Amino acid sequence: MTVDGRPVHGSNALVVPVRRAGMPAALRLTPPGDDTAALSVALEFWRGHGVVEELAADTAAGVLLLDRLDPDRTLAGEPLAVALPEIGRIARRLAVPADDGVASGVGHTADDVATLTPGLRPAWERLGRPFDRSVLDRAADAADVILAGDRDPVAVNADLHFDQVLRDRDGRWCVVDPVLRRGDAERTAVNVLWHRVDEMADHEIPRWFDVLVEAAGLDGGLAWAWARWRVTDYWVWGLENGLTEDPPRCARVLAALR
Repeated sequence: MTVDGRPVHGSNALVVPVRRAGMPAALRLTPPGDDTAALSVALEFWRGHGVVEELAADTAAGVLLLDRLDPDRTLAGEPLAVALPEIGRIARRLAVPADDGVASGVGHTADDVATLTPGLRPAWERLGRPFDRSVLDRAADAADVILAGDRDPVAVNADLHFDQVLRDRDGRWCVVDPVLRRGDAERTAVNVLWHRVDEMADHEIPRWFDVLVEAAGLDGGLAWAWARWRVTDYWVWGLENGLTEDPPRCARVLAALR
């Protein structure tokens, strides 16, 4: 391989443009650890379904060789009217059956709901009841909706957002750094919304949320339940960990979606 351009980086990886046998590629370097192995598994699982192609891997060394995408063209740079429907369609492509094989061995989206919900009210009490109790009541109702039923699990990218969707050489949008989980695709809608919510007026938030739900082919009621639960859980966690900007954002999103 030969270096073929300016390296770029995110929060946990250095990506070096290279050429191998004359073909453009990207060498992704991280400190060795389980994250690289998990990413490699996710890329192999979704191969051909909207994620960047993995060309070679040495997960023990924290190294992946990937197809080269354009780091200067992400969905984060597209207007909401383009970016939200597109990322919704990507979420739909990723939501393939996940009840056997590799995906059956990864965590379920409902695991956190079952584990963390009982601790929300005690944490709220410790924090001095920082918001109205009705918020917790609605989160508990949402948890019941999420945990009810016997739905067939699908594959879910637990970290889908606009900065991690890049153009390939053919102009298609591809996901990098997917986090493979299984369970409800509806979990992703509020995650995606969160990353662009500051660009929306309060009254626009429900409409854009519905755009995501429709584009991704989600169950609307279940998506709203996931939104209520995840934002409430993050609000409590943020207050416990001293965050200052995100708790007010949580209050705003919940008020808009109520």
